Amino acid sequence: MAKVAILTSGGDAPGMNACLRACVRYAIYKDLDVYGVERGYKGLIDNKLTYMNSRSVSDIVHRGGTILRSARCPEFTDTEFQHQAADTLKAYGIENLIVIGGDGSFRGAKDLCDNCGVNVIGIPGTIDNDLAYTDYTLGFDSAVNTVLWAINALRDTMNSHDRVSLLEVMGRNCGDIALYSAVAGGVEYVLTPEVPYDLDEICASIKFSQKRGKTSNMIILAEGAGNKEEICAKIKEKTGISVKTTTLGHIQRGGSPSMADRVLAAKFAVRAVDLILQKQTNRVVGIKNNKIIDRDISEALAEKHSFDEDLYRVANVLSL
Repeated sequence: MAKVAILTSGGDAPGMNACLRACVRYAIYKDLDVYGVERGYKGLIDNKLTYMNSRSVSDIVHRGGTILRSARCPEFTDTEFQHQAADTLKAYGIENLIVIGGDGSFRGAKDLCDNCGVNVIGIPGTIDNDLAYTDYTLGFDSAVNTVLWAINALRDTMNSHDRVSLLEVMGRNCGDIALYSAVAGGVEYVLTPEVPYDLDEICASIKFSQKRGKTSNMIILAEGAGNKEEICAKIKEKTGISVKTTTLGHIQRGGSPSMADRVLAAKFAVRAVDLILQKQTNRVVGIKNNKIIDRDISEALAEKHSFDEDLYRVANVLSL
């Protein structure tokens, strides 16, 4: 009987457990033996593999995080450790590996395939939505919904005290979390790494909105788009208004995954297992125009992320 191992790597994302559950159960349905690798690539190096059955993934579809746990493994860029990980798989008779993670995790999978001959399939699991070949990554929708919860809560206190609020969100160098949550949450100003912004214009807009009777405003700042202390100081200098700041941080990675992420997890898992059964390797699954796709991993990693400037313009128009 063919065997497959599954690991979650890099930053955790809501939906990883749902995807793990779907991978395990669909693989078993297709007569594959399944092993879970604890703590990502480090677990492969340290021989931390566990045989999994349908009961191993019971009652996890709604849980955030990953029951396999995750870990950063910078030493995995060294071919010595890649071969050590491949030897671990060989000792169990495992030829196939499913990797759930982001771009760094995919690069590790590619190295295992290219340098050690392991059959690998990648599933995009990251809240950042920064993989260009797919419209959405697993966990992105849930993270945006967490930001929306924060926006709604902050609105209540802002309106009570006539305040300007700055909400900093995650995303590394990708502004998708900020952009989508700004549109969905009716936020007045969104600052992202992809589009230059003029703080003088924002300050003038805030002052003008006050003259029109709008006494509260919200700014969403994407990680990587500027220093929140400097931005707040500039607004205070130009408008006389003190800005209250909130940094959501890792709360965006946790919590129960949304319906969209749970369904996407199942679809990604089925395509990944089917690719293994078709003896495909070095491929990653994704979604384009609402269709599940798969791409060569090298081509996928080479694509440049395209920021949705049309949606950005919509966000600015709707905030007027």
